[in-house]
Amino acid sequence: MHNDSSLNKLNLFHFWRGKVSVHLTALLTVAMGVVNVISATMPAARERLRLLEQFSPLEVTRGSRLATVLAGFALLLLSTNLWRRKQAAWLLTIAVLVASAFSHLLKGLDYEEASIAVLLALFIFSLRPHFHARSDVPSVRQGIRVLLAAALFTLAYGTLGFYLLDRHFKTHFELIPALTQTLAMFTEFATPGLQPVTRFGRYFVDSIYIIAGATLSYGFYMLVRPVLIRQPATAEERKRAREIVEAHGQTSLARMTLFDDKSYFFSAGETMFAYVVKGRVALALGDPIGPGEDAKASILEFKKFCAVNDWDPCFYQTHPDDLPLYKETGFKFFSIGEEAIVDLSAFTLEGKAGKEFRNVTNRLGKLGHRVEVIEPPLSRELLDELKAVSDEWLSMTHGSEMRFSLGWFDDEYVRNGRVAVVRAAEGRVSAFANIVTEYQRNEVSLDLMRRAHRIENGTMDLLFVSLFDWAKQKGFDTFSLGLSGLSGIGEKSDDPAVEKILRLLSDHLSRFYNFKGLHAFKEKFHPRWEPRYLAYSESANLPAVTAALVRAHSGDNFLWGYLKK
Repeated sequence: MHNDSSLNKLNLFHFWRGKVSVHLTALLTVAMGVVNVISATMPAARERLRLLEQFSPLEVTRGSRLATVLAGFALLLLSTNLWRRKQAAWLLTIAVLVASAFSHLLKGLDYEEASIAVLLALFIFSLRPHFHARSDVPSVRQGIRVLLAAALFTLAYGTLGFYLLDRHFKTHFELIPALTQTLAMFTEFATPGLQPVTRFGRYFVDSIYIIAGATLSYGFYMLVRPVLIRQPATAEERKRAREIVEAHGQTSLARMTLFDDKSYFFSAGETMFAYVVKGRVALALGDPIGPGEDAKASILEFKKFCAVNDWDPCFYQTHPDDLPLYKETGFKFFSIGEEAIVDLSAFTLEGKAGKEFRNVTNRLGKLGHRVEVIEPPLSRELLDELKAVSDEWLSMTHGSEMRFSLGWFDDEYVRNGRVAVVRAAEGRVSAFANIVTEYQRNEVSLDLMRRAHRIENGTMDLLFVSLFDWAKQKGFDTFSLGLSGLSGIGEKSDDPAVEKILRLLSDHLSRFYNFKGLHAFKEKFHPRWEPRYLAYSESANLPAVTAALVRAHSGDNFLWGYLKK
């Protein structure tokens, strides 16, 4: 036990030393970038300049000043990727620092700045093991192609432009002078031969820089892009994930981890993480599913896996019992809402508490409405009828199918699960919900809950009351009504600031999703409310995490769905 404690402390020490070194490197790179920019604008010492002119032409000195500025801006851009431990940024930074050292010497024998650049390059080189975040290999290849193509295109564009449009300039350009002029634009601050005489001439000169800047920026972005998920999970991975879920799943999210929008990570201890990647954020759905003794180690494995791929890990809808694990593994967390869970043994239609539901069921029963729970597989006729109700509901709500933590109307999914339908007096389906069991937990929950546009008042109450009665007869202990987003957050004085902000924003967010109305509907059934959390790594990443959650739940169709409204 003592040895394990010492080992943990040693690992923690190495972790923090590496983190401090990486962040220090990024900050020093920023400082070197600023030094480059300032140094290029400062005049060189006369004695050094006279000595330099004996060995180097004036054009080289001018070009070296511009190279120093460009290297400075490159270092500023690379610093953010060094902070993210990017392998490509590590290599590019060393190359830029070496080039920067030469440019300082050529522009004015500034050996002080050159020495600093070399020393920083050596320091960064010594930290190679700490820069392990990969870039997306296909994107790197494309980035290199873009950089080469950008250089050739810009050179050809400028050369032909000066040659064909020389009437817009004071100087007459033949083909070779046009090529020389284009090169001079990127190697000198001042280009005396370039004197536009028309507005179009000035526009053309600016367009060369705009094209070069845009294409080079795109190429640079591709070089440091995070790893992308291009292929869905394989059939073997999905089979393995299903086996783990069936053996260890015990939450209302367990079934949702098996949808085809998920990718999977498996730990050495056979724990499974279902996740999606949006931007640089890897969103894991719920807590890890697997043997309890492997939970902490598996979270650390997943965290390392994400770091290598330049992803920021995040866990959505985690349970309060697992919060100590996230805290121990370096995550922060805050509540995102509460899950409503009905205790079936306590729910009753008797007495004063059940009067409202008793009246609804009696009234609708007299009108000929009834609820049926249909076992799988569903018939084609019923599936078509349910699809029509679902489409009507989506049209009524001006929305599209939600994903990630919810299922969507997929024929195979709906056909092979239990479904509760409400039939009106004439026999048509007026509402339905599909029933999801939770594997190792004696609880049942709902996923899809859809209704027709015109239904009898109280239809949904009848559906839920009937489902509670069915579940109780089947021997289930509890019934989950799912997450009530943004409920119960920011109410206490010691709640995190982010929860208080979300509470203030909840009124505005309701224009996109009826949080309060859904919460009030669930509250009618007197459930117990259990908090659910979002576990994340850095507060600075929360805007990206929020955007990733919106994209994951909307299937990247959030903007389109909003415009349709």
